[in-house]
Amino acid sequence: MSKSCTHHGHRWRKFWFRVLKYASVTLFILLIVVLITWAVLHPRKPQFILQDTTLYAFNVSATPSLLTSTFQATVSSRNPNDNIGIYYDRLDVYATYLDQQITTRTRIPASYEGHKDIDVWSPFIYGNSVPVAPYNSAALAQDQANGYIMVMIKIDGRVRWKVGSFTSGGYHIFVTCPAYIPFGDGSKGTSVGNSAVKYQIMHKCHVNV
Repeated sequence: MSKSCTHHGHRWRKFWFRVLKYASVTLFILLIVVLITWAVLHPRKPQFILQDTTLYAFNVSATPSLLTSTFQATVSSRNPNDNIGIYYDRLDVYATYLDQQITTRTRIPASYEGHKDIDVWSPFIYGNSVPVAPYNSAALAQDQANGYIMVMIKIDGRVRWKVGSFTSGGYHIFVTCPAYIPFGDGSKGTSVGNSAVKYQIMHKCHVNV
């Protein structure tokens, strides 16, 4: 190999080394800018409130212990951020009793929540002849005797943050809203039909993102 070829190869290696070095520095600076912007804006998680729950059905068979229930839960979400929007890519709502899921999941349509905006949803959630775990049957019977039940309205989904033209990757969001329902006593709620009763709750939910 001639000296000119060796020198030419060396120049190309230096050229690509500089290109890679400048590209790495540029990417590093962009990453630092994004991280600083993210830290300054400091996105706060959305605030959820369970406003009310309408009970349409809550029937338990004795043997075997099967639960059929129909709820309509009104849930509001507020974006507390000044400069950050929230994409709700997926939100699934369902109810649990003593950590056992007692309804199927109802999906809320995807939406975008702007700065300081508030969204309100009122999905129906159903459970048809759901087997109650043996260790929950006694507690459920006691709750029936006492005339009230505590269920958890839960939301499971995915969100993204929007800062200017930048949109983050997806994050898991999990919301838990306690609902104290004095079923069997319509005087503690508002009748909205032949057999449905709406109970005002206005309880702040726990949000984990």
